[in-house]
Amino acid sequence: MFLETLVERCAVEPDFFVRDMLSWALTRLPPKMTLPRIRQELDSERSQARGQALHTLSKIGDKDTWAWITRDMLRDADDEVARTAWRVAVLLVPEDEEKDLADELVLQLGRGDREVQLSLSRALVDLGDVTEPALARAAESSDPAVAAHARATELLRQNPETGFDTALDEAKRVVALGPERAAAVVASAGTETSETADPAETTEPVEAAKAAEVSESAGC
Repeated sequence: MFLETLVERCAVEPDFFVRDMLSWALTRLPPKMTLPRIRQELDSERSQARGQALHTLSKIGDKDTWAWITRDMLRDADDEVARTAWRVAVLLVPEDEEKDLADELVLQLGRGDREVQLSLSRALVDLGDVTEPALARAAESSDPAVAAHARATELLRQNPETGFDTALDEAKRVVALGPERAAAVVASAGTETSETADPAETTEPVEAAKAAEVSESAGC
């Protein structure tokens, strides 16, 4: 009785935090009873029902449910459902299927707004080194949005401390100019910065040298 009420409410509850509590409540019930019912929701016509079912699976974390994550879910037309599917897939995927998952996820590069792209990049980064070949291929895409998103994701994979916006801006510059021209622009900018440094910074060593000469003369 409680199971049906909780599941049905997940499909219609507008408040995210309430839905999260509903999922938490579902995780308190025996998995052998909860999981079959959640699996039914994965095929629901309601996008919220699908998304919340996936979210609940992530909370339960049963690796045996990996087989329930289909390509259709990873490609769901609803961005929120797809984002949740990406996150759950990375959490549940067996090690020997990580490469196939990476190959599937890169097909979504360039999709959606900043938040959607950030979610996909995080999923790919969380998969680890196995994503490198797929990202390298996507970085050569003729679609600038795909190529830039792939390069930004690779930058984040190599250095997780890099901000997503910074990585994406850098990637877009490389895609627009080409790797060699982009590197030349960066080098040129560095040279100009050095040449236009504060006069006080450039004359300080000279002044210090003169002071040293005066001190040495006085000592003699």
